[in-house]
Amino acid sequence: MNLLHNLLLLLLILSPYILSAESQDPAASSCNDNTKANATISRNIDTLLPKLVSGTIQSGFIATSYGGVHGLAQCRGDVSGSDCASCIEAAAKEIRALCPSQSDARIWYDYCFLRYSTERFFGEVDVSGFYLINTQNVTDPEVFNKKLASVMNEISSEAVRPPSRGLGRGKRDVSNFVRLYALVQCVRDLSEINCAQCLAVAVSNFPTVCGDRRGCRVLYSSCYVRYELYPFFFPLDSQESLDSRLGEKYERVMSVKN
Repeated sequence: MNLLHNLLLLLLILSPYILSAESQDPAASSCNDNTKANATISRNIDTLLPKLVSGTIQSGFIATSYGGVHGLAQCRGDVSGSDCASCIEAAAKEIRALCPSQSDARIWYDYCFLRYSTERFFGEVDVSGFYLINTQNVTDPEVFNKKLASVMNEISSEAVRPPSRGLGRGKRDVSNFVRLYALVQCVRDLSEINCAQCLAVAVSNFPTVCGDRRGCRVLYSSCYVRYELYPFFFPLDSQESLDSRLGEKYERVMSVKN
């Protein structure tokens, strides 16, 4: 009993750090090796990054340029200001470590996204990126996929409304014991029609890429789509707790490039 008690106590102490792992560890990154940054561009990237960080912390989103380098950064619309700040600060630091010599780079976290390039990309739909797919299948695919299609249609429609700023969230009961959680997020430089297009491409690829899986994340450069069978977005209902399911396994698949 003493051993069990000590283990439970340890888990309670560590739980805040375990649950913060989703926001602190990058889900994916991309360094375009066909783009090499000379000394001037590299300095301009280093000047631009603090502007992206401060702008994102202030308003949750920024798209700006400096010295021929164009940058965009955004936090997921449901996360707190402190989580946004810690995420985007980590992203700005990590992207330079991962892509030190490239002038086109992107990094995805579950709580935020950051990219820069010497090519101006603002307002364009970019569906290059990655999928993170749960390795386990659902037990009743027919019922599950109907619920998934329903909730994705609902939250995609919500996301394109101007007051939503590209964010849509929803839940569906798959059975008496299973609830589906889903979230979509467009980058805020997209028009309503371009946001709808990005989300439509992501959802249309579910059958071939995420088919019948318990969870899936679409990490595009213009939108983010995710569903799980556990709570992962805010606000939480009174009976829910944030659950990162660190024991579940995911595999990463690169999507078709833009």
